[in-house]
Amino acid sequence: MGEAALVLERVTKTYEYSHLGRTTYTRGVESLSLEVRRGEAFGLLGLNGSGKTTTFKLALGLLRPTSGTVSVLGGAAEDPKSLSRVGYLPELPYFYPFLTPVEALRFYGRLSGISETALGPAIEGVLSAVGLASSADRKLGTLSKGTVQRVGLAQALLHDPELVILDEPVSGLDPLAIKEFRDSLRKVLEKGKTIVISSHSISELERLCARVGILKDGKLVRTLEAKEWEKGGLEDLFVETVR
Repeated sequence: MGEAALVLERVTKTYEYSHLGRTTYTRGVESLSLEVRRGEAFGLLGLNGSGKTTTFKLALGLLRPTSGTVSVLGGAAEDPKSLSRVGYLPELPYFYPFLTPVEALRFYGRLSGISETALGPAIEGVLSAVGLASSADRKLGTLSKGTVQRVGLAQALLHDPELVILDEPVSGLDPLAIKEFRDSLRKVLEKGKTIVISSHSISELERLCARVGILKDGKLVRTLEAKEWEKGGLEDLFVETVR
């Protein structure tokens, strides 16, 4: 399968805040070592403030580590060539409500450097893949949250990335929207892509992921494989770990 899709080696990220002449330091993650294999779905679990968002920002080159190294698809996390092969869906994606999904995807496709000749077929294909063909020409402001979330997934997949990073993608969705979203992600995995996903919905990670890492106080304290939670359930293992 080649090199790993994402590697963090002893990564520490310290935030520095200055106010009224006083400087304070906070740890986002500490001595974090993590490897995500190509072609797998890897889940990140942790309580609020455990370091999940910091980990994603480091992987996306939005933050530089205080110490340690981050490698994305064999290159440095801040290298545009590496990042061009990554798709990202934030927890709360925002799109201009007066645009349609097609118009929004055309905008993001151009930002991604997709040629005009390739952009039309790419938009058509990704809309079909996430089940949005029937809503392609409706204004985004009229669509449900679940549908807008699927537009976000379409945006993340439009340039055919090798690694897809999803931050709380099913937050606030109803059960039907969650199932449809999960089905879309399974199609992504069938194409050999790699998914890294954080979620407070433990049952979703159970169904989708091959492995799950548990973060606590900025440290990776446990990594579990699917065979381990098939016996007793991921929720119990998670609660046991963070307590």
